[in-house]
Amino acid sequence: LSEILLRLPPDPSSLPRASLVANRWLGLVSDPGFSRRFRPHHHRNPPLLGFFESSHFEPTMDSPNRVPEGRFSYEHTGNGCFIPFGCRHGLQLIFHQSGKQLHVRDPFNGDKRRLPVPPGFDGWETPISGAVFRAAGDIQHFQVVLVGTERNNQHHTRVIARVYSSETGIWGNLMSTPLPPKASSSMDQHPTKIRMWFTISVLVGHSLYWLLTNISAATNMLDGILEFDLERQTLAVIPVPVDIANNCLSQFQVMQAEGGGLGIFFLSKFSAQLWKMETDSDGVASWVLGRTVELDKPLSLNPEEEESLIIGGFAEYNNVVFLRTPTNFFMVQLESLQFKKVSKSNSLTRYDPFESVYVAEYPLVGTGIDGGHDGAEFFRNT
Repeated sequence: LSEILLRLPPDPSSLPRASLVANRWLGLVSDPGFSRRFRPHHHRNPPLLGFFESSHFEPTMDSPNRVPEGRFSYEHTGNGCFIPFGCRHGLQLIFHQSGKQLHVRDPFNGDKRRLPVPPGFDGWETPISGAVFRAAGDIQHFQVVLVGTERNNQHHTRVIARVYSSETGIWGNLMSTPLPPKASSSMDQHPTKIRMWFTISVLVGHSLYWLLTNISAATNMLDGILEFDLERQTLAVIPVPVDIANNCLSQFQVMQAEGGGLGIFFLSKFSAQLWKMETDSDGVASWVLGRTVELDKPLSLNPEEEESLIIGGFAEYNNVVFLRTPTNFFMVQLESLQFKKVSKSNSLTRYDPFESVYVAEYPLVGTGIDGGHDGAEFFRNT
């Protein structure tokens, strides 16, 4: 029976409903050993519970799986600028710029770990970005990847990275990779700068990806894709398809391609192109255009009245892209093209999707961010 219950959908209402069938079922799903198996079992298919708009949480699932509005909302403590770096595996990563700290927050119980930003990643002269993740099957510890650029006489010459492990409590050695000539050379009289502040990392396979943005021009232009291989602990800068290069950052989203591998979602007004990185028989990788989708009809938009769509966020496990206009806000599942109108748009906001296993109104004894017991806690994805 426990094997059957283990395969229930990871929706918030699944286990509470199962617990009402019989006392035996209740005993099974309330067993901490079962929870330790249930979370890793759904490691790769957590539901999209909602999204964070700054520090406010907005649920997106329908009843009975809808999380109470504001359930995971929070308030920042301290002064200064707080920059969200995204959510993954039941954790949030937030950069406190003036405090030179990274906050790793557990939305389920409010636990927070503060990590000092290591030297060379100040976030002012050399803008930074980061990602939090847990290794598969590990529900106690987490790691943080911090990336930035290094300057030489106002020119950004290479990308740097370090990895923090909560198990050891220290930052690892500095890693780096040169920026390609296009990104590291000067353009006219202006030095090239690479910024990653407005990109949220995406996990595809065993690598994390960020968009590199060239702000030497008047607009934020996409300049490449940064890859951090979690297994090899290496950095690389990947060029974008020539056909769509030199477009604004808000038109791009790194994603998992159809069939697996690295992909790009490129948006031009109401038309979306899905690109995929493929490797030929000689081992040479190149970009290939997959399908093109017209979004105005599925979303019931009038191109003559609406301004073009803008990408506002991406849920990596559910492959859902957040799209907005000045008046509308949609979630679109890229395989099925099923969409949901969420709310009116805030055109200045970036949304941070929160994908995790959560059991509605069913507290169980568990562990906190770094293995510490906190009494009552809810299931979460690892």
